[in-house]
Amino acid sequence: MKYYKDFADFLAEHFDGKMQKLSVNAGFTCPNRDGTVGTGGCTYCNNQSFSPEYCRPLRSVAEQLAEGKQFFARKYPSMRYLAYFQAYTSTHSADVDRLMDLYHEACSVDGVDGVIIGTRPDCMPDILLERLRELPWVMVEYGAESSHDTTLDRINRCHSWCDTVDAVVRTHCAGIPCGLHLINGLPGENEEMMLATVDAVNALPVDVVKFHQLQLIRGTRMAVDVEQGLYDVPRFTPESYARLCAGIVKRLRSGIAIERFVSQSPPELLIYPRWGLKNYQFTEIVNKEIKRMRSEMDRV
Repeated sequence: MKYYKDFADFLAEHFDGKMQKLSVNAGFTCPNRDGTVGTGGCTYCNNQSFSPEYCRPLRSVAEQLAEGKQFFARKYPSMRYLAYFQAYTSTHSADVDRLMDLYHEACSVDGVDGVIIGTRPDCMPDILLERLRELPWVMVEYGAESSHDTTLDRINRCHSWCDTVDAVVRTHCAGIPCGLHLINGLPGENEEMMLATVDAVNALPVDVVKFHQLQLIRGTRMAVDVEQGLYDVPRFTPESYARLCAGIVKRLRSGIAIERFVSQSPPELLIYPRWGLKNYQFTEIVNKEIKRMRSEMDRV
């Protein structure tokens, strides 16, 4: 039994067959790294922790996609693909024509039916939203992380929740599907605050949400701060985090698809949490927790 709408359900509303995302690194940076709005980047971020080996910005977008396709094509020869501009901020450029050239290059690769663009809510000008409608299919995924501005300041995001609200509304009005990326367990947040972020998301015209647990990654400022005792982060077990995720499912508006609950980083980079679970294994734990909660409610 499925207890919530997932990403496959969302994609089935737009495509006939099975789709696979292929990550692309187009060599962007972030405005809170290069001095546009700040320096140092997000305190938790190390892009190596989620970039596949084939995503090397010295290679063209088409070359990266071709190599990514080879990985899946052997097992799934009929698979179709979405190019996922994932690394850093994939709209951070004053040259809209250059951006569109990259997105069109991705869509020109055989088997690629559209693009998903990962970016920040303060990096989506109206002119780019208008131009994105030229593409065969596009979704924009905004890194919101939290609805609490105190948290966003603490992790050096250098944007506000109001920026997220504005970007989501404008994207929806442009007729473009919209996703949000959110992190559970950021410094200073308790579970009540994390669920309050879900309530804030419910008020927006969002199509997809992607959650993951905070991961403490080597080489990040957050890892240094925690090691020095400047602050701590919530220490979830798989069971306690599954309970939170079950509560999120209960709280989230039913029409919003959940892409995932957890993320995985390379073991050599990951400090915490080291659960040793694949995404699908954790999802099974969440589903069991949802079933348990519903059974308890039925007994009451």
